Amino acid sequence: QFYVEESGGGLVQPGGSLRLACAASGFSFSNYDMAWFRQRPGKDRELVAVISSTGGSPRYAESVKGRFTISRDNAKTTVHLQMRFLKPEDTAVYSCNVGNYWGQGTQVTVSS
Repeated sequence: QFYVEESGGGLVQPGGSLRLACAASGFSFSNYDMAWFRQRPGKDRELVAVISSTGGSPRYAESVKGRFTISRDNAKTTVHLQMRFLKPEDTAVYSCNVGNYWGQGTQVTVSS
């Protein structure tokens, strides 16, 4: 049974940083690409970043390039999303994804 659980969200001021974590279990983690999505208020869910099964070739949405970094630790079956220089428009529920499976999400609010 695929299972992913996010943590690390919260309230941060514009320009600040947060590091999200996704803990995965129930599948062969090192065989799967992993992704972070987000859903902003009133918007459709959008892809934020994706990383290959080996940790190479990360890809990012244009809106977060240069500010967000996705990484993974296959030994710990964990994916991280380091977010820097956060903007109010980054406010969203961030969810971890593998295949057709999603976590519950973690709320990130960027506000002064």
